Amino acid sequence: MDARHAVERRRRSTPIGALIEAQDLHVHYGESHVLRGVSLSINGGESIGLLGRNGMGKTTLIRTLMGFNRASAGRLLLHGRDCTREPPHRIARIGVAYVPEGRGIFPTLTVRENLCFAARPPRTETTGWTYERILETFPRLRERAGSYGQQLSGGEQQMLAIGRALMTNPELLILDEATEGLAPQIVREIWRIVGEIRQTGIASLIVDRNYRLVLANTDRALVMEKGVVVVEGWSASLAQQSATLARHLGV
Repeated sequence: MDARHAVERRRRSTPIGALIEAQDLHVHYGESHVLRGVSLSINGGESIGLLGRNGMGKTTLIRTLMGFNRASAGRLLLHGRDCTREPPHRIARIGVAYVPEGRGIFPTLTVRENLCFAARPPRTETTGWTYERILETFPRLRERAGSYGQQLSGGEQQMLAIGRALMTNPELLILDEATEGLAPQIVREIWRIVGEIRQTGIASLIVDRNYRLVLANTDRALVMEKGVVVVEGWSASLAQQSATLARHLGV
């Protein structure tokens, strides 16, 4: 099955149309013009890779999509609704979950408390992410359910951060450097979980330094350079364009 057919198969179980659409976004940090007219759209069930060297605007784009950064120009649409000025908590309520670089778990809450404090009920009784399903997906968290966030290893903290995001039962999951600094065995486990999430029909936007794994686990990908999208296309096709990747990613 090629990438296009895989996307269409997942879309059949998700709402039609763009979940999120950025239109010509510009963002400034003081006098620095960081995003320079970035546009992207993510449809139901799609998995999108966001690639680029450090400092090219990837995290700024993500934080703008989440409402942490205020766009100086352009629009952000969620389900066709203008959410350009909405704060992060309202964007989260609309159905966007964010796993930030650095994980952002609460160190003085237990694993169970971290997972449950922002939980939202599944859309149906037979689908969705519950506390028990998270523990089935991340067996290590079951063993550590009573431990505090600060007592977990880096890999366990990352699993907790992903699990906490899934407990909101989002339509779109944003992962920013989810495997950064983790042991190879844990990295493999995280990518396994990403693949499982992808098959459930949740859309995703993934940033990771390992471009090969990003392209292997997404439908489409965009490459950013100096605040601009310079390359975009089907991930399977981009994976074959070694010269283009070398030019823009330095690989």
